[in-house]
Amino acid sequence: MSIKFLPVLAVLLLAACGFEPMYGAHAPSADGQSAPEATLAQVNIGLIPNAEGVYLRNLLIDRFYRNGYPSNPPYSLSLTDITQSVSDLDITVESEATRRLLSVYTNMRLINNTTGQVVLERSLKVVNSYDVIGSQFTTRVAEQDALEAALADIARQIELQVTLYLNRGAPPPPPAPVSAVPAPAATPAHQSIIPGPSHPVAPQNAP
Repeated sequence: MSIKFLPVLAVLLLAACGFEPMYGAHAPSADGQSAPEATLAQVNIGLIPNAEGVYLRNLLIDRFYRNGYPSNPPYSLSLTDITQSVSDLDITVESEATRRLLSVYTNMRLINNTTGQVVLERSLKVVNSYDVIGSQFTTRVAEQDALEAALADIARQIELQVTLYLNRGAPPPPPAPVSAVPAPAATPAHQSIIPGPSHPVAPQNAP
């Protein structure tokens, strides 16, 4: 078999086994959204504290709500405060750092709005690095760029985790309970529920 036909054969085999890319072409939903967009629109993104949280939430809004905000989403996304840690990576003989390591942490929870149950929970961590230059301003800009890149990576991880969970066939929220109506009492077999005509009594003969 010629080598140039191998990629075509691989594509045919993947199609035969039901392979479908998560972000590939999908049939649109009733409102015109593609499948991933319609899936992510089921999630309400909660507020995240601090400036880093506001930046991350805006990234998530851009990824989740490409066709506007949802009106009544069945799920809510909650994230804890974003924490950071900085450590020196490259140190010179004069004990001066030339590169630093930035670690960013947060925890995400996906909550079913009907039951209040946490259906998905993950701990997220991203590690990035930046150069330490003689200019303090330049170093600060490099640190900010590294932080924004780390937050963008966390947003990508959250989008991936939520999409995988919802596309896996997550059960829909249960309907609201309906009060049961008691069944009518059974009618005895010898008693009719429809009254029949009354039978007149024959008059007795006078003596």
